[in-house]
Amino acid sequence: MSDRLDCKTCNESLCGRKYIQVEEKPHCIPCYDRLYAKTCQECKEVIGHNAKELFYQDRHYHSHCFRCFRCDRSLADEPFTSQEAALVCSDCYCSEFSSKCVSCDKTVMPGSKLLEYGGSTWHEDCFVCHGCEKPIGAEAFIPDDNNYYCVPCYEGRVAPQCNHCKKALTKGGVTYKDEVWHKECFLCTGCKAPLAGQPFTSQGESPYCVKCFSSLYAKKCAGCNTAITGFGDGKYVSFEERQWHQPCFKCYRCSVSLVGSGFFPDRDQILCTDCNNDD
Repeated sequence: MSDRLDCKTCNESLCGRKYIQVEEKPHCIPCYDRLYAKTCQECKEVIGHNAKELFYQDRHYHSHCFRCFRCDRSLADEPFTSQEAALVCSDCYCSEFSSKCVSCDKTVMPGSKLLEYGGSTWHEDCFVCHGCEKPIGAEAFIPDDNNYYCVPCYEGRVAPQCNHCKKALTKGGVTYKDEVWHKECFLCTGCKAPLAGQPFTSQGESPYCVKCFSSLYAKKCAGCNTAITGFGDGKYVSFEERQWHQPCFKCYRCSVSLVGSGFFPDRDQILCTDCNNDD
């Protein structure tokens, strides 16, 4: 006589009945569903042994319960994503959450290549140079008046040219008398020292550093015999073709400042009113 085939859980005979083995132990269908079947995340009912089951992120679903929570379409054979634990089909997700390309006004699909800049989004193929109309992709670009240029087009068509070397000025620089220079091209006319970030002045249209301008063009103070450059405390007093730094414009005898006061010339010197009256 053969051995009886009984359910390992309820011990009822399985002769002539369907059963499922778990770890080589037979279980009748009711016991299997009670012990091992999963509960559907959506309807909270048991997913029976003969039901099609779908599994996503540690959650189990009947195939007919695996649906978009917005439009209710089946996701069993459709691309989908999740939004705060809810399942969403690609169409609903794109409609509500995806950005639109500012160039073609179409949705940028999840997972597709895109470019974001200044709060706007483009399909990778839609972000093109305003000059040559070629896709910029991951290459460097330069914005100008709401347009975007690849570097060659910007340098050749848009960028201002350095007044000295005539090459494109793409970043930084110096503006002087409505002309632009590269910082390394803006030099003293006299000694050729760089003037960017340094005090400088001009003679006619030509820029000079303080030292060169002082030695070549600046008037000498009649008091200290050094150049009056206009830098620092640059105010000066002029009288009878002579100039003084304001701190140097003082009485020859008592050294009182004569700025804003009456004074008297005494040959090559100047005197205050009191010293002149003493004479």
